[in-house]
Amino acid sequence: MTNIAICGANGKMGKTIYNCIKEREDCEVVAGIDMYTAQYADFPIVETPAQLPVKPDVIIDFSNPAVLDGLIEYCMSTGTPVVIGSTGYNEAQTAKIKSAAQHIPVFFTFNMSLGVNLLVQLAKKAASILGDQFDIEIVEKHHNQKVDAPSGTAIMLADAINETLDNSKHFVYDRHSRRQKREKTEIGMHSIRGGTIVGEHDVIFAGHDEVLTLSHSAASKSVFAEGAINAALFLKDQPAGLYDMAKLV
Repeated sequence: MTNIAICGANGKMGKTIYNCIKEREDCEVVAGIDMYTAQYADFPIVETPAQLPVKPDVIIDFSNPAVLDGLIEYCMSTGTPVVIGSTGYNEAQTAKIKSAAQHIPVFFTFNMSLGVNLLVQLAKKAASILGDQFDIEIVEKHHNQKVDAPSGTAIMLADAINETLDNSKHFVYDRHSRRQKREKTEIGMHSIRGGTIVGEHDVIFAGHDEVLTLSHSAASKSVFAEGAINAALFLKDQPAGLYDMAKLV
């Protein structure tokens, strides 16, 4: 049995993770962390990681970049593995996460869906074959409550494609202020926000008289919750290091 604490326990993803875990027999939620400490299940919820009444085997984080310092400090001091699924981190925060992975097991990815991570691999394969003969555009759609844009997943896709192409591309976000033709070295990224869209990503390879589109659509947040739970169970027995969904795909 794996004991899990949920950071961001009162958020939509936190509650989805709990609902998924309560249907399983290989793990349980022993505590939650959230600035809103309203309790909705049989586990305590505290404001900060330092206040946790029991040390979990793993922490799953779907909260906010603002809590990163306290979360990393707790995990480093207690040796607790952490699965980080939040997005919107700046470069300094990302560096802090990678630094922590030198001392504790850290699972860090912009998207916990197995399908999305397969999409990354397919996009890399397409880029390696199509190369500079096709223009590459990424379109992502999310609900109207999402704060960061473009999505972490869109950035993950663009980075993976660019690495495949020897980092020869640069990213262009929207085009309303660019009064010029598209450059061959661009990867365009476009964000749509509306309604309750859980998450949709299209990678478009547009060539001469033909277009290849790779797509992924998530119908519910449970897709990401199950991925995070599986990551937590995997991470529990791993040595210090930085892990991602490539280990599970």
